[in-house]
Amino acid sequence: MWVVATAGHVDHGKSTLVRALTGMEPDRWAEERRRGMTIDLGFAWTTLPSGGTVAFVDVPGHERFVPNMLAGVGPAPAALLVVAADEGWMPQSAEHLAALHALGVAYGLLVVTRADLADPGPALAHARTEIAATSLGAVDAVAVSAVTGAGLPELRDALDRLVTRLPAPAAGAPVRLWVDRSFTVRGSGTVVTGTLGGGRLSVGDHLELADTGEPVRVRGLHCLGVSHDRVDAVARVAVNLRNVPRERLGRGDALLTPGRFRRTDLLDVRVAGGPAADLPATLTLHVGAAAVAARVRPLGTDTARLRLDRPLPLLVGDRALLRDPGRHHVAGGVTVLDVAPPPLTRRGSAAARARVLAGLDGRPDLAGELRRRLLARRGELTRMGVPVTVAPVAGDWVADPDHWRSLAARLAAETARYAAAHPLEPGVPVDVLRQRLDLPDRALVEALIRPPLRVRAGRVGQDAGDALPEPVARAVARVRAEYGDRPFQAPEADRLAGLGLGPREIGAAVRAGALLRLAENVVLLPGAVDDAARILARLPQPFTLSAARQALDTTRRVAVPLLELLDRRGVTRRLPDDARTVVAPHGAAPS
Repeated sequence: MWVVATAGHVDHGKSTLVRALTGMEPDRWAEERRRGMTIDLGFAWTTLPSGGTVAFVDVPGHERFVPNMLAGVGPAPAALLVVAADEGWMPQSAEHLAALHALGVAYGLLVVTRADLADPGPALAHARTEIAATSLGAVDAVAVSAVTGAGLPELRDALDRLVTRLPAPAAGAPVRLWVDRSFTVRGSGTVVTGTLGGGRLSVGDHLELADTGEPVRVRGLHCLGVSHDRVDAVARVAVNLRNVPRERLGRGDALLTPGRFRRTDLLDVRVAGGPAADLPATLTLHVGAAAVAARVRPLGTDTARLRLDRPLPLLVGDRALLRDPGRHHVAGGVTVLDVAPPPLTRRGSAAARARVLAGLDGRPDLAGELRRRLLARRGELTRMGVPVTVAPVAGDWVADPDHWRSLAARLAAETARYAAAHPLEPGVPVDVLRQRLDLPDRALVEALIRPPLRVRAGRVGQDAGDALPEPVARAVARVRAEYGDRPFQAPEADRLAGLGLGPREIGAAVRAGALLRLAENVVLLPGAVDDAARILARLPQPFTLSAARQALDTTRRVAVPLLELLDRRGVTRRLPDDARTVVAPHGAAPS
């Protein structure tokens, strides 16, 4: 199926033309038929000579109903611009064409109606000139009379040529179905309609409402009046939603693939049609079937920041238009450049932002986004409409390669700086590095660590044999010299202080494996555990604390915590009567 929207001045025969082509009545309301003009959107379809189906979104032409017209044209990939031969180019012809141009519609067909009432030549020539200067460019043109049927076969052929030029829909794209109608069907519940521009809908799909994020489920699908289990883009589709009250959604809302869109009320855009500085401070943004008030802040010559009255599910590259409802004219077309722009809080930030935007073209660009953002979550980029084709550096974080290399160098420098300032600490805490590098996640710090750096117990330090600061190394050497021949004699607290081993120095030596801490101010040389295991294994088993103390030639101050350490390591086992037995001789823990 292909979807084409009509456009043109009021009472130029759009609905009559659709009726003649399809044999269907596009005007849905009795009021429309009574007044002889389209007020809301109408829908009809027909089979083309090639066998394909084209569905028409018939829009109102009266200036008071331009918002309704834009709701129909917005999601459609092509347009049928209608001009009456007897009246020629009119104000709403110009406004509808300006809207198509602002939305970037590039495929269309000119139809001059009422060829039985006047020579179609002048109207056709004028309209072609106007259209050629827009995004539609040079278009096929057909003169018809819906009354006599003249030109209708040629129009069908022209439609066949038009639809074969339309780009193939993005079959794997996420669903974003802009709702243009919402109503209740007795026995079925709430039904919404819209133009499915990309992706696929299936019965049972879980979607979410753009306006609230509320999850919904597809109960049924209709396309061209027939029930379907699945509908592929591009298509006009009616979606029956399960357990969703009618008042929950209406025109301008959207059904979305969960987790694939970012709802934003702040966006940076490129404006076409005139200088951004000339835009009024408040306009209406029309995108898809939505119309939302927007406050405009010009940034550069053709760029601006929009603050919306309510969030919309927008992507980088979306086309929309700004309209001044008071003056009844299109103020300009916009291309969405950024749906997650940075705040403009510092002096000069607006000018700097304008320079950045000057280099953007609205096409999703992963490398460019990473250069600007430096770090970003994969899911956030996807929800902005930027495909992510690189591997994350940590978790779901992706990084600009140059920035990542710079961070690694800075981390090494910060680690060295911290070690120089805190020589007795076992490295810099990960959270300190995170703050100094201005990183949003601890995982990023850990992913940056490369040898000879390592992370241990939440700290990052050198992996160079745990070298001790020189003063601590000298003090440990003196302990080894004084106590090497009596390994189970622990220096008293005052002796440790005299050697220059306070709590911080002892901690550094213990972490480096140069000393063994048994208890507060009770330290031995690191080989004491293995030596003790070998000595105790030679005792009659089991043995008492007193026997162990005598065999080790030490004091109760040392023997008690040393035996408890051997118990914890599985070298000895404590019995119910407080005696012990060696279970792993020579100090080796049992396998």
